[in-house]
Amino acid sequence: MKILLIGTEGQVAYELRRSLACLGEVLAYDRRTQPALDLADFAGLRRTILGLRPTFVVNAAAYTAVDRAEQETQQAHCLNGEAPGVLAEAAAAVGAVLIHYSTDYVFAGEASAPYREEDPVGPTSAYGRSKLAGEEAIRQVGGAHFILRTAWVYGRRGHNFLRTMLRLLKEREVLRVVDDQRGAPTWSRLVAEATALLIARCTREGRFEADGKTGTYHLTCAGETTWYDFAVRIRTLAQAQGLLPADCARLEPIPTSAYPTPARRPAYSVLSNAKLGRNFDLRLPDWQQALELCMGEFSA
Repeated sequence: MKILLIGTEGQVAYELRRSLACLGEVLAYDRRTQPALDLADFAGLRRTILGLRPTFVVNAAAYTAVDRAEQETQQAHCLNGEAPGVLAEAAAAVGAVLIHYSTDYVFAGEASAPYREEDPVGPTSAYGRSKLAGEEAIRQVGGAHFILRTAWVYGRRGHNFLRTMLRLLKEREVLRVVDDQRGAPTWSRLVAEATALLIARCTREGRFEADGKTGTYHLTCAGETTWYDFAVRIRTLAQAQGLLPADCARLEPIPTSAYPTPARRPAYSVLSNAKLGRNFDLRLPDWQQALELCMGEFSA
């Protein structure tokens, strides 16, 4: 089985290269590989997929600069909104299944219970609107696909909250963190491993058999917390593992209004994973357990 992975060095893409390797031949491309593959090069995307004729196309590349997207709306829409539709068309032309990652930002963040896949969307930022446009473009094509919405992704690589906290806790005396936004921190490796399991559970002898279960799914760790409590847990674990000194920065909770950003963040980003568990028996662990596993690798 041949799997085309678009993206090589991002948080999830890096983990996917390892997780997907046991399923078949993984061909990973991005703007820096030879040959190069750029989401902005629509002709190149089509040419690569039509030439390789993979069984799965896994798109782990995206425009992810949430605040900068408020100014670079055209670029964000090109990479997040238009390119997924091109991928979907090319994948459908060769009978491939597209796996695409989306985000909690497609919701307004005003719910009081975990969002289900069928709940009304309402992005409040340019980034969220671009990601929603990508979802809609994939659905409009109508080919076999999985749209996996995740949130609050962190890992040992790339730019993410965990790495930022570990750095700032060493550099500052006081660190103020937002305490009125709720979500489920999700380890990038678990996103990759769940993706591999999803592929394995709908593949028989190299052929795709999903029994009509394709579509949109939520994929995050279980439980929920705030950015502040997430930071507190990072600090506690890091000190216990000797990654931070006892006298590292003190954490203080603040409201979102005290930390203005160009892009509005959803106040509530908790996603229900019930559909993924029901259809594919896939369940990610609680966010605290996942964080402990991830940080155990830092100390190792």
